[in-house]
Order: sequence, then C-alpha cells, then structure tokens
Amino acid sequence: MVTRSFRIAVAAIGLAAVCGQANAWGYQGHRVVAALARAYLTPAVRMKVDALLAADTDPLAAHTMLEAATWADTWRNTHRETSQWHFVDIELDHPDLASACFGYPTSTRPASTGPAQDCIVDRINDFVAELADPATDQAERIFALKFVLHFVGDVHQPLHASDNHDHGGNCVQLSLGGPRSTNLHSFWDTRLIEAMGSDPQAIADGLRARVTPSQKSEWERGGPRDWATQSYGVAKASVYTLGSRPGCEDQTPINLPVGYEAAAKKAAELQLQRAGVRLALVLNRGFTEKPRRIRYWGT
Repeated sequence: MVTRSFRIAVAAIGLAAVCGQANAWGYQGHRVVAALARAYLTPAVRMKVDALLAADTDPLAAHTMLEAATWADTWRNTHRETSQWHFVDIELDHPDLASACFGYPTSTRPASTGPAQDCIVDRINDFVAELADPATDQAERIFALKFVLHFVGDVHQPLHASDNHDHGGNCVQLSLGGPRSTNLHSFWDTRLIEAMGSDPQAIADGLRARVTPSQKSEWERGGPRDWATQSYGVAKASVYTLGSRPGCEDQTPINLPVGYEAAAKKAAELQLQRAGVRLALVLNRGFTEKPRRIRYWGT
C-alpha cells in the first residue's frame, strides 16, 4: 500500500519540472488568497497581523501577508515532518474524512510540534486556537499565523482535499497540444492561476468585486472540516471529469476535453474567493475570540 509520505515525494518530483515545488495554488495563488483576506480584515486585526509579521525574523519569506502566505511550502522543504499537514486525502472511492485525518489525533502544544501524521483540518483548528490563546508566546504565535495564512488556501485547492490513488493528481498526465504537457495537480496549482493574470492584488480585487454579501455570509458558516468536504465535492464535480483511471500505473496522457479549462478556471476562482473570505474569518476570530469558541469548528 502506498504511504502518504511516498505521495509527498512523488508530488515533489512530479512538479519539479513545471513549477519547482509542489505547492497548492502555487505561490501566486496563495498571494491572491491573502490579498483577498486582507481586504476583509477589521482594521484592528489587520494591525495585529502586520505587527506580528513585522516581529518575525525568519528570512524564508518577506514579512507581509501576501509573502508570508507562501512561507509554509518553503519551510516544508527542510521540515518534512510538516508535509502531511498540507492536505487531506479523501479518496474518491471511499470518502472517509476521519480516516484521512488519522482519526483526529490529540492536539499538542505548541501546535508547531504536532504529530507528523495529521491532516490540514486539524492543523488549521490547532493553529487558530493558538492565535486566540493569550498564553501563546510570540514565537509560536508567528508560526501559527504563517501556517494559518497558508493552510486555509491549501484546503481550498480541490486536489489537496481529494485523491484517486494517483498522488493527488500528480500521476495524471495532461497533453496541452504539441510538446506541451503537465500533470493534473500542476494544472490546478499554477496554470489556472497564471491564466487569471500576473498581479495577485489585481486578481484579488477582481475576484472580491464579484463576491456578494449573501455569498460571503454563506461561506462564513461551518469550519475546516466542512471546507475540506466542499473541496472534495469540487474535485469530483470539476477536477476528476477527465476520464482518468485510479492509480498511477498505465496512465496515458489525456487531452483536455472541450470546455474543461474554462470550467476549471471558474471553479478555481470560486475556491479562491471562498478561501479569501474564510481566511479573513479565521484571522478576525483568532485575534479577537477565546479559543474555546473556535477550537472545533465544523461537523
């Protein structure tokens, strides 16, 4: 049986030729999510976020919301124990969130030393709880903030909440015409975002302009478990509609069906919008509410 650790290794290799790292949404997508969220933060929380990032001394990413949202992927390169925190493998043929989250292991403090076998759902809950806890020291609160900035984006990438025994789509090869090719995971990570433009702030502004008050209110319900389940649904409805077979053996390159890329771009835009609204939600709550009120969101 293929382990989740092996999946991470394969993902990193499979994406190396395309974007250098196996990043949900790629760095650009995470910046878009952070820019969207920033616009929804209260002025007081925005100041707290900026002050906390300004106190960070880690050189892996610049100390702004948009750049700090990419930090966790760079950190993972030398801290492989955090690899499985970036996703939750809900299998298409046997959807079981509890199993994909290793039975929801007991929380640890500090959260940054949590178990390697844990999923993104638990990690979001634990790090948001740390942000809200006045007993959390500043160094750990900085860790918590940077992980939250990243993981809320990750959980909205459909291939970070689903799997078809294909290493999150990394085994599914796509033919883009002529010599151009990629894999399904990279297609959703980077190609769809690149098609939206080159300026993350401009992309975020355009996406935010299309979010209605009723959508925002709807998306603010529930919590990380619900978001992962919703992303899994997007994967079934919009990602795995190519006719790819389960597994990694005998995967013939697939030509994109007519209309697939346009529909995928629309789904990706929706997921980015949801991620931005929900990232602002967890930050607004995490910096202002007591931890008992946010520890176990969702079903």
